[in-house]
Amino acid sequence: MIEVYGLTNCDTCRKARKWLAAEGVGHEFHDIRKANLEDKVIAGWAGKAGWETLLNRRGTTWRGLPAPDKEGVDEASAIKLMTAHPALIKRPVFVMGNDVLVGFKAEVQKALTP
Repeated sequence: MIEVYGLTNCDTCRKARKWLAAEGVGHEFHDIRKANLEDKVIAGWAGKAGWETLLNRRGTTWRGLPAPDKEGVDEASAIKLMTAHPALIKRPVFVMGNDVLVGFKAEVQKALTP
C-alpha cells in the first residue's frame, strides 16, 4: 500500500490519485494540512528524497514568507518551515516502505507501477 501525502484541493494530487485508482495501485491519501506531520517525519522524507526536492519554492506559501525566512535556507531551517507551513511541501509525496518519491512526473509514475 502506497501512502500519498498532499493537499485535497491540489490539482496534481487529484490527478495522481485518479491515476493510481485507474492503474489499480492501492493507496491511502493523507492531507498534509490535517495530518499534523512532525518534523521527524518531514526530516525522514528530506533524507530520502532530498530537502531541496521536498521544499516547494514555487508556490504562494513560499512567496508569502518574510524575506528573512527565505534567506540562507538549509536543511534544518527548511524542515522547520515545512513543519510550520505544510503547503511548502512539494506534492504529492509517495511513501512506499523505505522509498519516498516527490511530484508526479513520468519517472515517478513509472516507479509507482507494479
